[in-house]
Amino acid sequence: MTALAHEPLVDADRTAVSLPALIALRECAGRSRIAPVVSRTTQGGQHTTRLFGRGMDYAESRVYQAGDDVRRLDWRLTARSGKLHTKLFQEDRESSTLLVLDTHASMRFGSRGRFKSVQAARVAAALAWLLTQSGERIGMAGFGAGPGQVLRPTTGLRGALAACGALARWDGAMPMGDGEVLSAALRRLRRSLQLASRVVLISDGFSLDPAAQGPLRELARRGSLSFVLVADAIELKPARPGSYPLESNGHRGLVSLRSAAQQRSLLRMLGAGAVRLRSTATALACPCVEVDGTADACAAATRTLHPVRRPRS
Repeated sequence: MTALAHEPLVDADRTAVSLPALIALRECAGRSRIAPVVSRTTQGGQHTTRLFGRGMDYAESRVYQAGDDVRRLDWRLTARSGKLHTKLFQEDRESSTLLVLDTHASMRFGSRGRFKSVQAARVAAALAWLLTQSGERIGMAGFGAGPGQVLRPTTGLRGALAACGALARWDGAMPMGDGEVLSAALRRLRRSLQLASRVVLISDGFSLDPAAQGPLRELARRGSLSFVLVADAIELKPARPGSYPLESNGHRGLVSLRSAAQQRSLLRMLGAGAVRLRSTATALACPCVEVDGTADACAAATRTLHPVRRPRS
């Protein structure tokens, strides 16, 4: 991919993920407590969950939906209403969070601070530390570059360290070129998504294809879906006039921005992914935290776990 910069990005943890830096984010885990999640899931955990099962307290009945267990049908309500209804049960269960990380080549970009790929990994690691400190099970899935990467949900220090190690490995193996779009990743991860009580998508938005809207809408409807938009500063607002060094595939050159029209044109091109993801979050009334290359990863993780819901458009 490309790197547009005011100065060369050569320091460790700026253009490549550093495992020691991810582990060092552990110190932010003591700064915040997270709120419990209530969602429909079949996963066990330490929070109030609505799910199908026996030996649990009855919660309510609702209209049958595709995929519901037919053994849990509420036959009395079905007979009275003429429509199939399913029983829901409730028990205290351990929360499980799935972090879905974008590893597309577009993430290897940065004009200041860190590459988007590095910042995304830092936010994911901070989330892992915060969640495991609160007793949650952490699972993680990467999509975009190479074969689909999946880390099974794990608790405690072991889970957070496993997440940090996976983030470093995935970054080191991230190839250039096109990769798996979000809709394909959601199909591949369908079972993991169903088991999670919280899903956090970390992306720059460029891989968000139209076919992903349906699965995302279903996640938003039945559970807790949040977005972390990782964008470079010049993808969020017009760059200042001037000449910018551009590096792509080992070749370097200069991009000259002189007029307001040139600035707007560059913003439309570079900011398309951010606009796409932001619009999706608004349409689904899901929280969306925006992070650039200079942001505090721990603060971004805390905001993600204490979201302010967007009004539905």
